[in-house]
Amino acid sequence: MTEQQARDVLDTTAGALAPRPDANRFVPAVAAGTAARAAIGTLALEQRHIVAADRRSFLHLAQRAAGQPRCAEFFGTLAEGETLALERLGALLTGCGLDEVAAGAYEPQAGCQAYPAYVAWLALNGEPADVVLALTANFAAWGGCCAAIAEALRTRYGFTDEACGFFDFFALPAPALRAQALAAVQEGGGRISLPAAHRYGRLLQTYELMFWDTLAVAAG
Repeated sequence: MTEQQARDVLDTTAGALAPRPDANRFVPAVAAGTAARAAIGTLALEQRHIVAADRRSFLHLAQRAAGQPRCAEFFGTLAEGETLALERLGALLTGCGLDEVAAGAYEPQAGCQAYPAYVAWLALNGEPADVVLALTANFAAWGGCCAAIAEALRTRYGFTDEACGFFDFFALPAPALRAQALAAVQEGGGRISLPAAHRYGRLLQTYELMFWDTLAVAAG
């Protein structure tokens, strides 16, 4: 697969899997300042479980892709990113008025944890190059949501820059990660099954929407 073909596959997949603009109810509520502050705390508590689980899934994908060094590099970078994100969660939890005792006592909700459960399934069963495509398409929507939340937390809820660091991290453009995804798809070439990649991406988007819908209930 040429570099241009890989780029076309990435862009076409992302376009086909983009969520409807009106599908997410939670982020607009945060952006408007109408979501309960406790719901933002719930988001942070759920992410404490999600980030740790996704990190392990990405490390496993990197191991499975050992014969595909570009794919392995992509998943290794994702795992490193989850480590950095986890380091920023503490300030967000503090900004929500939550301490380690509250975090340890929290029971995660199935609607929020369906996404990392499926990522774990992909780590065990998905062709790595197909998973690269599915995740890359999903990340575009996630980054936009994080940018909107970070801005609202500052302007609507009075959060500090440190407390917003978790969302800032995911909202930042990631050209290096995009380049790694492009190289991984190009390397994957004949291994890629577009129907499988689209199926994986569709389910990822559905489970992410389930995450936001569960939080929307908490938002009131």
